[in-house]
Amino acid sequence: MADARRWKRRVIWIVAGALGAALAGLLALNLWPKEQALQYRLAPVSAVHSEAFRREVGTLLGPPIIGGNTVSDYQNGAEIFPAMLAAIRQAQRSVNLETYIYWSGDISKEFIAALTERARAGVKVRVLADWAGSTRMKSSAVETLRAGGVRFEYFHPLKWYSLDRINNRTHRKLLIVDGRIAFNGGVGIADAWDGQGDNPTHWRDMQFRVEGPAAQQMQAIFEDNWLTTTGEALLGEDYYPPVRAAGDLPVQAFASSPEGGSRNMQLMYLMAINGARESIDLEAAYFVPDELTLDALRRAMKRGVRIRLLVPGPYVDSDVVANASQAQWGPMLAAGAQIYRWQPSLLHNKLMVVDHYLTMAGSANFDNRSFQLNDEANINIYDADFAAHMTAVIDADLRHARPLSYAQWQQRPWRQRLMDWLAAQTASQL
Repeated sequence: MADARRWKRRVIWIVAGALGAALAGLLALNLWPKEQALQYRLAPVSAVHSEAFRREVGTLLGPPIIGGNTVSDYQNGAEIFPAMLAAIRQAQRSVNLETYIYWSGDISKEFIAALTERARAGVKVRVLADWAGSTRMKSSAVETLRAGGVRFEYFHPLKWYSLDRINNRTHRKLLIVDGRIAFNGGVGIADAWDGQGDNPTHWRDMQFRVEGPAAQQMQAIFEDNWLTTTGEALLGEDYYPPVRAAGDLPVQAFASSPEGGSRNMQLMYLMAINGARESIDLEAAYFVPDELTLDALRRAMKRGVRIRLLVPGPYVDSDVVANASQAQWGPMLAAGAQIYRWQPSLLHNKLMVVDHYLTMAGSANFDNRSFQLNDEANINIYDADFAAHMTAVIDADLRHARPLSYAQWQQRPWRQRLMDWLAAQTASQL
């Protein structure tokens, strides 16, 4: 009898060990990059103002730079949500929304009302929400959307047979209406983004509205994940109607994903940094670059490029990311970067302006998660006037930030130094 019990316990331990090994294997497979990461410095890159730079970027990233667009920026939820809701309410043929965060609350209810009203009016409405990012969305909200005629799906929901993809999230924040108007930026559908971004309860963020041919590039980006999730291809004039020029701005919308083209986002940032000749203004909610990107920034400063970097201040949503970011500030400050810490609220901006000409914005953070693990979508705008406008936005933000000196960074308490170092060891997954 005792031998039988011992044998039973041994079998249980063997089975538990096998299951543990299998789970560890799945976890390792999940964390292992699906594409080879960038490892080498780029060859000499043409200046961002040049036609050569635009040819290279248009070829390497896939979607071409296309003219005939108007672009409007909206600052904080008080401007962003009314603009997005107005576009939805005016939809005639299709609405496609892809978001990382969809949390139940007052803003969620406004979007549900607008989306279901259009669906009942015969508009084809689809919503793709990331499963992990939208865990605070109540099941009743999903049921209301579906009952109202909205096609709602989760991206990579937790399933036993898809554990190897659990670390691949869609971090995109896209809204495309009638294939003619598109929004892209960093805002999630949640009350945390409402307001003016000027107090701890309301996040600071921005969103961009594109009208013109580039909107269809964003429609194609949405369709990529919708097709992957549902197997449904979206074709025809409901999604790709003939589009006339709506303005004169050259815009390029592009995406990255571990499933293919994961290097696009980092490659674009590296090309812009290496193509800078005068200045780089960067607002980064999560600044945890790898050594290759840090090296590119330091070399830019050596050739005389002025770098201004705005990072979060006292309000953060992840202490680990904040500590890992802080570990990177010293080498940047020592090389001559100007670093500022945003004070009023949680900073969620993702914006870079290079040489008063190239504006880069969208969902991608300045970290390895956005460069390698997430599905992201950004836009590039090639125009000096628009860049001047966005530089004015950055200047206004810096008036609400505190500069950080290298001496201040060195004076951190030893406990903080230790926490920063430990967090930096996990940078590849942040």
